[in-house]
Amino acid sequence: MTKTSNYTAKSPGPDGFIVYSDDENAIWSQLINRQLSCIQGKACDEYLAGLVKLQLPTDRIPQLAEINDVLMQETGWRVARVPALISFDRFFSLLANKQFPVATFIRTWDELDYLQEPDIFHEIFGHCPLLTNPAFAQFTHLYGQLGYKASKQDRVYLARLYWFTVEFGLLHLQNEWRIYGGGVLSSPGETQYAIDSEKPERKPFDILEVLRTPYRIDIMQPIYFYLECVEQLYDICHLDIMSYVTKAKAMGLLPAKYPPKVPQQAC
Repeated sequence: MTKTSNYTAKSPGPDGFIVYSDDENAIWSQLINRQLSCIQGKACDEYLAGLVKLQLPTDRIPQLAEINDVLMQETGWRVARVPALISFDRFFSLLANKQFPVATFIRTWDELDYLQEPDIFHEIFGHCPLLTNPAFAQFTHLYGQLGYKASKQDRVYLARLYWFTVEFGLLHLQNEWRIYGGGVLSSPGETQYAIDSEKPERKPFDILEVLRTPYRIDIMQPIYFYLECVEQLYDICHLDIMSYVTKAKAMGLLPAKYPPKVPQQAC
């Protein structure tokens, strides 16, 4: 969240309406129609129920007010327009106030399949359907509250909790795998890989192990942690999460499940 973005978020006009180009709406249409097909039989029921409630348009980028109308009614959440990248203080502050940050730009055709920084498709399609779910909404709210008060060092550990739940969490339901993490649900490649591939390791959620597990943002995940149901997020909320952060810091990180990143050579 601290690097320079290659994108610029769009601002609304005096009427509060954000104007997107035909090309940008076409990119949204391509992304959402492709992903709606990809997640069939793979997304969890709670996410699919959220999609029904949101009724996301498939021919244009939705306005944030359309999302807010549904989220406010369901869980008291709303989305907040932000620049392409924001500080950790701002990120945690928004979540602590039941506002989910959404950068109002969409990726280009050149980066259709993978984008390191979250765009409006990732945030709206990946995360907002589950923000209609009380358990997911409560967990995300508590996470924001904890992160806002945490030290810089503690936030590094908390980031792993977010990564392996909100972004890349899986469910294991009656011998079937389902996805609830937005980082998976918004990516066709990761959706297929997380559910169908034999390569990644899938482990039951253990908060201490999660806090100690390194990750990289630029590769398919070598490990996923799963819950038995979305309501298990309520149980996590009742844990003394910061005491586990303290234990994780004392124990140190587990060995990485991926090779070290090779620095790019200058031409």
